[in-house]
Amino acid sequence: MRAEIDRVYSVEQVCHAMGMSRQAHYQWIARCAECALEEQIILQRVKEIRRRHPRMGGRKLHYLISQEFVEMGFCIGRDRFFALLAENDLLVDRRRRVVFTIHSRHCLRIYDNLIIDHKPAKPNQIWASDITYLRTRTGFCYLALILDLYSRMIIGWTLGQSLAVEIALHALRMALGQAKTTKGIIHHSDHGAQYCAEVYVKLLEEHAIRISMAAKGNPYENAFAERAIGILKDEYRLDAFFNSYELANKAVKEVIYLYNYERPHTNINYLTPVQKHVIW
Repeated sequence: MRAEIDRVYSVEQVCHAMGMSRQAHYQWIARCAECALEEQIILQRVKEIRRRHPRMGGRKLHYLISQEFVEMGFCIGRDRFFALLAENDLLVDRRRRVVFTIHSRHCLRIYDNLIIDHKPAKPNQIWASDITYLRTRTGFCYLALILDLYSRMIIGWTLGQSLAVEIALHALRMALGQAKTTKGIIHHSDHGAQYCAEVYVKLLEEHAIRISMAAKGNPYENAFAERAIGILKDEYRLDAFFNSYELANKAVKEVIYLYNYERPHTNINYLTPVQKHVIW
């Protein structure tokens, strides 16, 4: 279309019709070219980030890219950024996750919920624990993790090939190892058999950790841990089918590193969990 206009009309005629000077016309052309170049650079960076964070959402991408490019002298507004993602089929469709409940029918002691309306003011005040499953060619394996509710950092995890209490214990020992003191920490979980097991409860009590559990049948009372699992599965594709336990374990290790050290979180002012955990 532009080429056809150029063949029929001179620059002077076009400028006169649009009510602008030749200088303004060429400035407009230069600005269009500059915008196109900026968009290409932004798209390239989006694709680079997505290679490491496959399903990172638009708001976090916009924040990261804005921080990087401000030093280069240009920025892009959020609406324009989302439009650019949409035009290039780079928006992420959120998946609905099926809740998978395991080993919650037992006769072990159930504890009250201690974290309702309780907001942590620093790291290692409230931990949330949960277990999910990964699929492999040889069957399911199980990921147990512990999340610090102040920083959203995954402070303990393990991937096991059975639902035995040992996977929860291994994650708990890892979390204990990073805490300078444990007295008064609240450990929150659902009432799965692993968290109610005598050996697990004993280890918590030995470290003066208070025990809190979500109400039966209310997944929202353990929403933070479930949200973290949703991120690992939805954004980092841990819901994929792995050829072996070893490959699944390698993927989990890499993904938890990305989650803790590189992924900004909106609920902690776009800091990474590690940044939030250590700057307190």
